[in-house]
Amino acid sequence: MAPSTRPLSPHLSIYRFTLTMTMSIVHRATGIALYGGTLLLVLWLVAAGFGGGFFDFVAWLFGTWFGQLVLFGYTWVLFHHMLGGVRHFIWDFTQGMDATGRELLVRLQLGASILLTLVVWSIFVWFK
Repeated sequence: MAPSTRPLSPHLSIYRFTLTMTMSIVHRATGIALYGGTLLLVLWLVAAGFGGGFFDFVAWLFGTWFGQLVLFGYTWVLFHHMLGGVRHFIWDFTQGMDATGRELLVRLQLGASILLTLVVWSIFVWFK
């Protein structure tokens, strides 16, 4: 039997890359990033339990510009992943499954995650 020259499974070059596909990939990546952010939360809680110099060090580390940037990113990741779950929950009820509905939900997810992150950090900066 001669080997087939056609691909065994669809390749990405066949499909038009859409925003929905991108958000699906980002949803998986944010799920992975939540593990790292949760480790940061555990580090902070352990430091609070030990107290003293260790807590002061962790508080200093999170207070640096890089620490603030990481925490800002973690906040966005948290909101984006949560809203991605809400989007999938809506799809579970077969709502928004048409092309325009999918695009609208994805754009709402992206916009709301950015907006919620900015609101939370604005409150944080305001009360700091």
